[in-house]
Amino acid sequence: MNIIETHNLTKTYAGFTAVSDLNLHIPKGTVYGFLGPNGAGKSTTMKMFLGLTKPTAGDFVIDGKRYPKDRIQILTEVGSFIETPAFYGNLTGEENLDIVRRILCLPKSAVDDALKLVGLTQWKKRLAGKYSLGMKQRLGLASALIGRPPILILDEPTNGLDPVGIHEIRTLIRSLPDRFDCTVLVSSHLLTEIELTADNVGILNRGRLLFEGTLEELKQRAEENGYPADKLEDTFLTMIEEDNMQRGGVQ
Repeated sequence: MNIIETHNLTKTYAGFTAVSDLNLHIPKGTVYGFLGPNGAGKSTTMKMFLGLTKPTAGDFVIDGKRYPKDRIQILTEVGSFIETPAFYGNLTGEENLDIVRRILCLPKSAVDDALKLVGLTQWKKRLAGKYSLGMKQRLGLASALIGRPPILILDEPTNGLDPVGIHEIRTLIRSLPDRFDCTVLVSSHLLTEIELTADNVGILNRGRLLFEGTLEELKQRAEENGYPADKLEDTFLTMIEEDNMQRGGVQ
């Protein structure tokens, strides 16, 4: 069963097509790795799911609810982390999360629960403006996780983290479907992390979907086409390069 599906989803800006006829199928209870070079359309797609930008054409369904008719209901089921999270710098990490808690009408215990999940408990009284980039990323992830939503949309959640932090967040993301019966859509430029985290992947380039399926299916596709198949990064780079060549070079 797919919890997210898109149907010819398209977004154009003044003649530039950021996302073109996108048909995604994200199975329920999985970690889905959304891959593509900068400008491929990953963030734009995620913003459409969250109602932050309107599709030019096509539509999507999230947990049986169709956009735009069920936009509000969709948002109540989705926790998100898009690009660099924004917080009130003059409030503590705890106070920032408490604002989210009150908006979502959650119990007070939800704040401590979310802080513990991302390893920020000991810094919860520090002003968010004093947080390092990595700590801000963790706070953004805590904000997405608060209330344990059934769907998580995470855009580059390990940006700014050191290797230990990346490992911790990767392990957390990998555990979420089993722990909380949720589905995670995660983008990252760290392909080795996706390889260790995701069940399924979608590869996007210049707005178009080049591949969707399990990592094993991607490996099979690579072998059939004579691409490097041992590492996701090598397969990915070869697919992107070939697609750019077919389109007449990078624009």
